Amino acid sequence: MTIRNWMKFFIRALLLGGGITGLVGLIVRWEFFSSYLSSGEIFQFIGALLWMIFLGFTMSVIAQMGFFAYLTIHQFGVNLFRTLTLWNWVQVLLIVVVLFDLVFFRFRLTSGDTGRTVLYMVLLAILVGTAAVTAWFKAQWTKKHILISALFFMIVITTLEWLPALMVRSGEVDTWVTIMLFPLIAVNAYQLLALPKYNRKSDEDKARLDARKAERRKQKAANVK
Repeated sequence: MTIRNWMKFFIRALLLGGGITGLVGLIVRWEFFSSYLSSGEIFQFIGALLWMIFLGFTMSVIAQMGFFAYLTIHQFGVNLFRTLTLWNWVQVLLIVVVLFDLVFFRFRLTSGDTGRTVLYMVLLAILVGTAAVTAWFKAQWTKKHILISALFFMIVITTLEWLPALMVRSGEVDTWVTIMLFPLIAVNAYQLLALPKYNRKSDEDKARLDARKAERRKQKAANVK
């Protein structure tokens, strides 16, 4: 990918993460934001919203780091297990392990808190459902065998990026777990689906650049003659 296209890719993912976090933050923490509006503290409201957006920028950067780390892991996995089929089975196993770990260890669900259990099950359904839809589109737009790798990235890598929120033990842990999931899902889905377009643009830019260089060489050769 060329630097120009990478910058476009990076900035759009950054804005997506910031926008999604700002929107979800407004919805999930509406009582907090509405207190500023009801008291006429507009600048405090804007400041709190900007802080939420900058948090989204941070989540976007984390997601992008995770994406490029996964590209390396994927290539390493294919080389280690020699065949894509075996590597896909390993990825399926890891997906199952991560989902089991989420439900039985990370979520820390209790039978006496039905509301919290419902919230976390909904979040899990959003994660898995979005992963399945994104992986299906990725397989349709590229190659069928990409399906498992896309699922692995959307579930396993997103969960790893989500872990810091899941490990928080403050009184508002459920709020931040909810807020931080959505920018990670959105940015990761965007990266997975948009990367081929930017690679194609980069190839086209390189082809045009090579054509211009070849044309200049021809002109120089003609001038010499």
